[in-house]
Amino acid sequence: MTARQIVLPGVEDTQALGRALGALLRAGDLVVLTGGLGAGKTTLTQGLGDGLGVRGPVTSPTFVIARVHPSLVGGPVLVHVDAYRLGGALELDALDLDASVEDGVTVVEWGQGLAEDLSENRLEVVLDVDPATEVRTVTVTGLGGRWTSDDAAAALAALGGEPC
Repeated sequence: MTARQIVLPGVEDTQALGRALGALLRAGDLVVLTGGLGAGKTTLTQGLGDGLGVRGPVTSPTFVIARVHPSLVGGPVLVHVDAYRLGGALELDALDLDASVEDGVTVVEWGQGLAEDLSENRLEVVLDVDPATEVRTVTVTGLGGRWTSDDAAAALAALGGEPC
C-alpha cells in the first residue's frame, strides 16, 4: 500500500491534481472516490479527464449513473460512475463495469464499500473539504501490485503532499 496526503487550497488545485493523476492512469485502472457532498469528487474527475485526454465535458453522472468519455488522443476511455443513488453492490454489478474495467479507466464516485471488488489494483481517493475555507485534504492510496511497485510509488510521490 502506498498513500499520500495532499492539501489543495482551491478548486483549480483539485483539477490540477486530477490532471496529474490522469497522466499516470492506464487502461484497467480503477479509481474509487470517497467524500461528502461538495468535497470535489467530480472536480477531481474533470481533471482526470483532462489528463487522460478524453472528450468532455466531464459532468456528474448522478442521474444517469454512468458516462463513457472516449479518448481524443488514442488512450483509454474514461468510465465515470456515480454510485450515490445505487442501492448496493448488486446494482453496481448490474452496470456490468467488470466488462469494461480492463479496457478503460473506471472512476467510481461514492464507490467505497461497493466498487472494491472490480479490481484488486486500485486507487482509493478520499476527499475532505473544510466548508469555511474550501481547502481540501486528499488522501490517495494505491492498492495492489500495480500501485505498490517502486515506479508507481515514485509516481504517486511526485504528486506532492506527505506520505501517510
